[in-house]
Amino acid sequence: MRARPARAGRADALPAQAGAPAVWPGAPTPLGARYRIGPDGVAGANFALWAGGAEAVELCLFDERGAETRRPLSELTHEIWHGFVPGVWPGQRYGYRVHGRWDPWTGARWNAAKLLLDPYARAVDGSFTLPPEVYGHVRDWPEQQVADTVRDDRDSAPFVPKGVVVHDDDDWAQDRRPKTPWADSVIYELHVRGFTKLHPGVPPELRGTYAGLGHPAAIEHLTRLGVTAVELLPVHQFAHEDHLLRRGLRNHWGYNSIGYFAPHAAYSASGATGGQVGEFKRMVRALHDAGIEVILDVVYNHTAEAGELGPTLSLRGIDNQGYYRLRDDPRRYADYTGCGNTLHVVRPQVLRLITDSLRYWVTEMGVDGFRFDLAAALARSTHDVDMLSPFLAVIAQDPVLRRVKLIAEPWDVGDGGYQVGAFPPLWAEWNDRYRDAVRDFWRGALPDVRDLGYRLTGSSDLYAWGGRRPYASVNFVTAHDGFTLRDLVSYERKHNEANGEGNRDGTDDNRAWNCGTEGESTDGEVNALRRRQLRNLLTTLLLSTGVPMLVAGDEMGRTQGGNNNAYCQDNVTGWLDWSLLERPEWRDLTELTARVLRLRHAHPVLRRRAFFSGRAQAPGGLRDLAWFARDGREMTEGDWYAPAATLGLYLSGRDIPGRDARGEPVVDDSFLAVLHAGAEPTGFALPGAPWAHAYELLLDTSRERQAEAPGTVWQGGTETTVPARSVLLLRVAA
Repeated sequence: MRARPARAGRADALPAQAGAPAVWPGAPTPLGARYRIGPDGVAGANFALWAGGAEAVELCLFDERGAETRRPLSELTHEIWHGFVPGVWPGQRYGYRVHGRWDPWTGARWNAAKLLLDPYARAVDGSFTLPPEVYGHVRDWPEQQVADTVRDDRDSAPFVPKGVVVHDDDDWAQDRRPKTPWADSVIYELHVRGFTKLHPGVPPELRGTYAGLGHPAAIEHLTRLGVTAVELLPVHQFAHEDHLLRRGLRNHWGYNSIGYFAPHAAYSASGATGGQVGEFKRMVRALHDAGIEVILDVVYNHTAEAGELGPTLSLRGIDNQGYYRLRDDPRRYADYTGCGNTLHVVRPQVLRLITDSLRYWVTEMGVDGFRFDLAAALARSTHDVDMLSPFLAVIAQDPVLRRVKLIAEPWDVGDGGYQVGAFPPLWAEWNDRYRDAVRDFWRGALPDVRDLGYRLTGSSDLYAWGGRRPYASVNFVTAHDGFTLRDLVSYERKHNEANGEGNRDGTDDNRAWNCGTEGESTDGEVNALRRRQLRNLLTTLLLSTGVPMLVAGDEMGRTQGGNNNAYCQDNVTGWLDWSLLERPEWRDLTELTARVLRLRHAHPVLRRRAFFSGRAQAPGGLRDLAWFARDGREMTEGDWYAPAATLGLYLSGRDIPGRDARGEPVVDDSFLAVLHAGAEPTGFALPGAPWAHAYELLLDTSRERQAEAPGTVWQGGTETTVPARSVLLLRVAA
């Protein structure tokens, strides 16, 4: 271990540039750059940066021509360097140069030649192009095995984006958050740019932007469907990876964050010098006015600086050891994310960065919740995933964050990282076991129906502990990562050649069935079967207990041409094709989606707030849940262990636990759902008394277009024919 030199307590040794603005002491809080009125009524900006191991910090201000003025921050309070600069106004671009040891063998990677982005910057101007100058080490050193140890002293300032001082002048007093209860929620995962880029009703200059998503034409589709929340793929400022830029591609999804307070500037129609902040807020207000919540997909597990051979953009140059998890060999990074680095969330300054960011997006940007990418990485203590970790403990007691929607992607790529069902109360989770069971049932690959029964009814085997409810399960069949729903029934193998990685990227475990032909087909029967399977999958998802999550475009047959990892396809592959709605077959699919959602919103038995008990709630009542085989008898334990293509699910609306807001019992209609994945029609004996005297048909997914009510009525105790590969939803007739 190399000796560490004594660090200076102040930066007075750094010379000030002639003519540079004065720097007053300022305050160590809040972190970041904040425009305010300072001493004696003088306007300016306070700058504060945590850099625990640094020896000195310089604030760098840039004019419109890019000329740089440097001033040392001489005040140091609790490892925070700070100062107030009079005369700095909103729109001012800035960055930091942080001085310290260059000793990669001990994890020290300070290099003052590199201009660093403020982790608390609220707006970012410019894009990351990653030339050699932005690397702290000599990227092209001949001996690559030690390249990260050779310091590069070239100035990176001309090649990197700058933070922007933003004026916080918004008043949210008139905003009305929808505050949709979890049990009533329907999530719609979308990409800000991809959703609106080709939307014909959005003005061309607004397409692909926050303003485009907030436009009435975009919001009208969401309200017509009946979704209650949009889950936005990452909108934190992010950078494109070097390997993509070398291939002429871009990071489209945005899971490569570098600015946790800044809305990604490329999605702004209002410019990059602060206008993106106000535009994002206006988008949120417009969605709230339509009754739609905004959930952000956030990436706090790693940053765009990658591993030891990655660029020096922000945290690495501020305090590498303070922000990142390092291995026993501190030259190397612990990588639980598959992206080269992992933030060290156990450290107070990192935990503060994350929670400050979360509170900012709630209180000042108006968002209603978060989906945490690779959340298990955030829950790791020293090494192992720990559900008593500092991150989860802080969230649980925070008066702001514990009141918003929290969704975990409950896994990472490290040992012990798969944690589905393990997150504590307050958290919902992406339930990939739901995805796998439903996909396998409809492609005929389930060995028995035990797992499917749990998944359709809220996954009580995973979530019925600690006071958790069925809405802890975020049910999904598809997500941004993987096939679209149409591709799931059109391809069995990934086709990711356009990504330039030799089709090696993306999962091989697709659990897909192409209906007999790989890829697009001109065969009418194949295409009709595919559309029927789409109706089956969507209907199953939207009738299941838990919180359904749709992916933008699945309701209208969007395809990515079999690409199951379109993270770098910022083009028509990754954009939603709105022209699909000009075709009757896809309009019908959209209308079916909206129709099932209307049923879901109208009937509390379809969005239960408590798990099924399998028992009557009152003397003489029916059990709240019953399962039936094709012959009309209730399923026995042996039936659950046998292969089955047909399943009957009875939901009693007379036996819903809980009461309404006035303390009255919740009473609803009762329903029978019949799921039949077989290739041939089958008979199904409808349960008679006491379950029902008659049933009215509401949905039949074998039909391209659903009949208008009233539907066919069948008597209880009689046998009906269930079409091949279909879902029937029947309501118990009065």
